[in-house]
Amino acid sequence: MNSDQQGAEEAFSGSPQKDRRLMVERLRAQGIRDERVLEVMGRIPRHCFISEQYWDQAYANHPLPIEEGQTISQPYIVALMTETLALKRTDRVLEIGTGSGYQTAILAELAAEVYTIERSRVLLMGTCARLEAAGYPNVHVRLGDGTLGWDEFSPYDVIIATGATPKVPPSLLRQLGEGGRFVLPAGDRQVQRLWLIERHKAELNKRELCYCSFLPLMGKEGWPEEEPTRHH
Repeated sequence: MNSDQQGAEEAFSGSPQKDRRLMVERLRAQGIRDERVLEVMGRIPRHCFISEQYWDQAYANHPLPIEEGQTISQPYIVALMTETLALKRTDRVLEIGTGSGYQTAILAELAAEVYTIERSRVLLMGTCARLEAAGYPNVHVRLGDGTLGWDEFSPYDVIIATGATPKVPPSLLRQLGEGGRFVLPAGDRQVQRLWLIERHKAELNKRELCYCSFLPLMGKEGWPEEEPTRHH
């Protein structure tokens, strides 16, 4: 934990360590079994990735607003998606939608390299400062259309999308390496299904995880810019 995070811990009204411990216990009760994921989520201060006005809800199991009309996903969904990826210490990860940087930090703790793309310049400026202060030299950030991926560093062992698409973006599938795992929400603008896609040689195996509701992922292979957005 860096000095900024330590300061936030001390400023937190109550006990963030206790709140994280309770959050982890709740995640276990909900079926999360990967101890590496639980350990990291029990250590990373989630309240440091949101506005101070929401600190009293930082470890509750629901999404919270962040800048630019976006949200930070509920802890259970973050844990489920991360666990499903079955991350290895050697994995190279592509994250679509940097958001607040909370999911990015979790990925950075569990994998070798994280390449993350965010379309909002305003959001990315604050998130970059937050991730840099947290000390993640293995995180590489780019401003751009996440639905097109980051072809320069492909193929990736793991891809994760934190926004919903109407269908799986072809560009992202092309950047998924052999044996790779890809988790994303896809469906309509109101309700989606969370999918795990795995590449085995020439085949793509697809498995449904659960129903969910994410904000739409805007871009050339996502939702068009002109359609209205909403919170999830």
